[in-house]
Amino acid sequence: MKGMVFLMVLVALAFPYLASGLPDQRASVQQQFLGTWKLVSYVGEEVPSGARSDVMGPHPSGYINYGPDGHMMVIITGSDRKKPAGPVATPEEAQALLRSLLAYAGTYTIDLAAKTVTHHIEVSWDETRIGESHVRTYRLESDRLTLTTQPSRDPASGKQTVRTLIFERLK
Repeated sequence: MKGMVFLMVLVALAFPYLASGLPDQRASVQQQFLGTWKLVSYVGEEVPSGARSDVMGPHPSGYINYGPDGHMMVIITGSDRKKPAGPVATPEEAQALLRSLLAYAGTYTIDLAAKTVTHHIEVSWDETRIGESHVRTYRLESDRLTLTTQPSRDPASGKQTVRTLIFERLK
């Protein structure tokens, strides 16, 4: 009986301490996300074959930004983009430029338990994605952010893939 009372008192005393750590942890992770990150790698793995490839060429460019107001935006361009020959792109040049672009913006939410960030898309280069919520597993290591998609349609190839993006924090 004394053991049970002791255990109940211990739990009652520890609960506020443990519960108070959750908002601090949530704020800490939120703070780590904030700012602008530069893309350093974008690799896709086809489902179910496991074949890996550079999604937008060997040296894509891009940025992702997470703001303190809960908004985010991302833009990524392929490594093989060609500048139009003239001051205005021809229809063929414009089409090639659009095929090598990925861009969207909206809000984001972080799930600490699942270690995911969800992008709630409000505007996009690809109208089919507006209103969607894209879940990415995240890993934060110092100034490096790794985002991994769930199996989904690759916007560039249309194939089912898991894509891993690695970003470095801009300073």
